[in-house]
Amino acid sequence: MSDAVVPHRTQDHQAPAGWVRRALDSDIFYSFRRSRLTMVAASITLLFFLLAIFASWLAVQDPFDPAQLQLLNSRIAPLWTADGQSPFLLGTDEQGRDVLSAILYGLRISLAVGIAGVVFAGALGIALGLIAGYFGGVVDTVIMRIADVQLTFPAILIALLVNGVAKSLLGNRLDEMSTLGVLVIAIGLSFWVQYARTVRGSVMVEKNKDYVAAAQLIGLPAPKIMFRHVLPNTMGPILVIATINLALAIITEATLSFLGAGMPDTMPSLGTLIRIGNNYLFAGEWWIVAFPGIALAGLILSINLLGDWLRDALNPKLR
Repeated sequence: MSDAVVPHRTQDHQAPAGWVRRALDSDIFYSFRRSRLTMVAASITLLFFLLAIFASWLAVQDPFDPAQLQLLNSRIAPLWTADGQSPFLLGTDEQGRDVLSAILYGLRISLAVGIAGVVFAGALGIALGLIAGYFGGVVDTVIMRIADVQLTFPAILIALLVNGVAKSLLGNRLDEMSTLGVLVIAIGLSFWVQYARTVRGSVMVEKNKDYVAAAQLIGLPAPKIMFRHVLPNTMGPILVIATINLALAIITEATLSFLGAGMPDTMPSLGTLIRIGNNYLFAGEWWIVAFPGIALAGLILSINLLGDWLRDALNPKLR
């Protein structure tokens, strides 16, 4: 019996090893290894994600818990300055909130809103793009005219409009988590057009190929053809758009929060922390706004560099 079992186990172990080997030998990984700037950007992006995930273990306090805040610790300078105090490495704000802890938790909020917004925008845009490209005709015309109209407005104005309408309808019932959901919807409705137009163009090319005609001939339903056969062939451009849109979504959320239309002070994102710190910039407490701003700039820059590399790596003309 042992002779019959061992080959089966060997095959199971070889399957993931073969997948890893193919990934390491791929053109994309070769391009990644050749670009030191991309490797640095990927490392910084991974670091930000790890800091957000393990924020509750790394932070010296929970900045969202008022019971842990003391006004006596307000506006303490960073630790390495003459007025610094332990354990506040980057100082504190006007509420006695540790700036480093606030950045870690704010980074978690910013990434959560950005990722959820990109997922929502991608799901909506991909679905509408598939429908428009596959069926064409009046459906295609209506969807694309709506997309053209939305492109005439900046994304931040669309997000402000959706956010304002939601807050006017919900009023006092809008708590922290509801505000987060509204931001996700506002950001998603601001960025779906790029996905829809890209997927529509790819679908119009793919639907005339033989494998789609064969699937139609055997009687497969249209949704199954679109999502199982056509969509996988359009994933390259979608990944590039999603990576770049992640940075744009985080910037949009930070802008909304800076304008006072985003996350509240009780559950601040990086944009909210920058807005709070901006009020004390000319009073000498520069660290309250400087460090959240540096964290936001570093995160956006690293994601944008990854998006630029991914766009070039997935472009067959540049290989």
